[in-house]
Amino acid sequence: MARILITSGPTRQYLDPVRYLTNASSGRMGAALAAAALQLGHEVVVLTGPVSVDYPAAAEVVSVTSTEEMLEAAQRLFADCDGAIGAAAPCDYRPVRVEEHKIAKTGGPLELRLVETPDVIATLGAGKRAGQWVVGFALETEDQRFRALAKLERKSCDMIVLNGPAAMNAEDNSVELIAPSGEILESLAGVKEEVAVGILRVIQRRLIDGA
Repeated sequence: MARILITSGPTRQYLDPVRYLTNASSGRMGAALAAAALQLGHEVVVLTGPVSVDYPAAAEVVSVTSTEEMLEAAQRLFADCDGAIGAAAPCDYRPVRVEEHKIAKTGGPLELRLVETPDVIATLGAGKRAGQWVVGFALETEDQRFRALAKLERKSCDMIVLNGPAAMNAEDNSVELIAPSGEILESLAGVKEEVAVGILRVIQRRLIDGA
């Protein structure tokens, strides 16, 4: 039995007290992965951004809001885990300045200066100890396999799950599981619960049983 950290959902980067940057990630894939891992008898910790989806009652759930909070919690939780699955879609940018009060309309354009947020899965991949594994997700719109493999290498992942933008806030998903060698380990399509079972089957075979 393994203890698995699953990141899930979006994060929010506030511009002012009421407005924020985010994306359409629903947490459905993370919830499905958690259920599939639990069915295999594993312990599951879900690290989630703000979502309305319900996670399995048997999973430990830790909630955060920002990408920085997700990074801090992920590093802390991963220390006691055997592996991590990065199904979350953390916001990639944050404003340089967060306004103390609500930004008022002026009748003119509003310019925002943004900087990159830290990469949660790349940080976990770079810091993993012997025996730990990391599976990333890559959502790509062009040159999908090439970009996914580049992410796998850059983030020190042991496997990456490639999908497209149609997966965001949808009930279905279509994915390819890619090994560090570039080999397509499996292609899966269907409702996210079925896809999650297939992903965990490959993780079990290659990263848990094969460790």
